[in-house]
Amino acid sequence: MLKKIDIYIIRKFLGTFFLAIVLIIVIAVVFDVSEKLDDFINEPVTLKEIIFDYYFNFIPYFVNLFSPLFTFIAVILFTSKMAEQSEIIAILSTGTSFNRLVRPYMISAGIIALLTFTLSSYIIPPANAERLEFQDKYIKKRKSDNAAQIQMRVSKEEILYIDYYEKEKKCGYRCTLEKFNGKTLVSKLTADSLVWDTAFSWSARKYMLREFDGMYEKLTRGDRLDLTIQVEPEDFFIYKGMQEEMSNRQLRHYISRQKDRGIGNIKEFEIEYAKRFSFPFAAFILTLIGVSLSSRKVRGGMGLNMALGLLLSFSYILFYTVSSTFAVSGTLSPTLSVWLPNFVFAIIAAILYKKAVK
Repeated sequence: MLKKIDIYIIRKFLGTFFLAIVLIIVIAVVFDVSEKLDDFINEPVTLKEIIFDYYFNFIPYFVNLFSPLFTFIAVILFTSKMAEQSEIIAILSTGTSFNRLVRPYMISAGIIALLTFTLSSYIIPPANAERLEFQDKYIKKRKSDNAAQIQMRVSKEEILYIDYYEKEKKCGYRCTLEKFNGKTLVSKLTADSLVWDTAFSWSARKYMLREFDGMYEKLTRGDRLDLTIQVEPEDFFIYKGMQEEMSNRQLRHYISRQKDRGIGNIKEFEIEYAKRFSFPFAAFILTLIGVSLSSRKVRGGMGLNMALGLLLSFSYILFYTVSSTFAVSGTLSPTLSVWLPNFVFAIIAAILYKKAVK
């Protein structure tokens, strides 16, 4: 059962958290508008598109990205104020233990963690699709219409090679389709071009088909050969921010499918998937650090607590970014890279909490 003091602290925590979000979002939007104003003026974009297609989708992304910082600031602000007004001393003097005092903080952190997980998994992906599509159309093009040096396993027995693919023409050039039975090559199709029709329907133009049967080989040439290949043109393209547009289920399916096809450049997708489960735990860790630092009344007010809190929160975000970079380069696994900051700062939180209890 929640007591009055629990409700009081939860209201203080969440109220300060959402107030900090509103204030920082206003500042972020103002800076973003000033940065992109020339693009908005020069491009044929309407005010409705700017507000609803871009900024309405920009805000959830920004909130989720900096939720650890907002959480930390909220804890430091209201807890330092409570300590300065001797409210913490009054609560502890009633026989309430420090462990019991932290309970409403953890409840609030749980609410924020649940909000972060829901945003990153279900709300932000479709919002990002609209936001990034707007950026691609009016600000900076990120999608390429061509792909080169494509090599992928399209089924357990088939490997496809395309030297160059043009999306607009739906056509790939200098193509090879090899079919295996175990480790034995049973056929090899080469074609000047490979044209996509619909779904998995393709046609090879000016082709040569070599079929192998032991020591024997059958050679067939022709102008056109209709094929069924378990791949679509969209599978050839990986563009910046693509992983941010996918839900958890889509990410999991995409990573599994690309691994089966032997495609190696999916580190960012694996990092994004792991991040959606590790990032919410930052709310608990940073809340514990914040309450441990600011629950004691110190000379000079909350200035020192705020400075130390900001330093630690920015350190966490920096550590998170750097460790993800190591995963992209292959130094760390994606899972380890996103959980490592949580492990390190959990140790810091445990040390500070132990000192605060004493």
